[in-house]
Amino acid sequence: MALAEVGLHQAEQLRDGWQWNASMPIYSSELKRAADTASIIATRHNLKVTTCPELREVDFGRLEGLEFNEIHAQFPEVEKMWITRNPELVYPEGESLLEFESRVSKFNDRLKNFKVEETVLIVAHAGVLRTLICQLLELGMKNRWSLRVDLASLSIVETYPEVNFLCLLNDVSHQMSERNS
Repeated sequence: MALAEVGLHQAEQLRDGWQWNASMPIYSSELKRAADTASIIATRHNLKVTTCPELREVDFGRLEGLEFNEIHAQFPEVEKMWITRNPELVYPEGESLLEFESRVSKFNDRLKNFKVEETVLIVAHAGVLRTLICQLLELGMKNRWSLRVDLASLSIVETYPEVNFLCLLNDVSHQMSERNS
């Protein structure tokens, strides 16, 4: 699915609202909206985008595109597991949360190849970013539901050999002018 007009505008605001390092690699989900957002940032700053299957959003299977009331009616057992944040949740004909976490952790392993002073930009989906942040900070996966990651927001995690720091979470200040108008 392509970015809507508001999504294009948010991606441009994110691109223009931050100073991006000219040698910074960008990793993106292969899915269109994330890849398009990464491309909008990269093109202006002459950066390279690498798409990664590990950064795709969870495969919701038969739940993809359903409204919450439809999930309630068609898949009440899945709804209950989702509401209780059950780690054993498996989306019908989709992915389990454990499979999803494992896939995202493979990308986390890729990050270990970078030096402390290097900056990497990751453009992905809220579920992926919440999971990755929890993995980097060594928080339990149940905590991912407590992190808010809005569209075209910026979060910063500094990584070091022994400890990682959450420096910024869900910053949308580059979108403030639009909210105030």
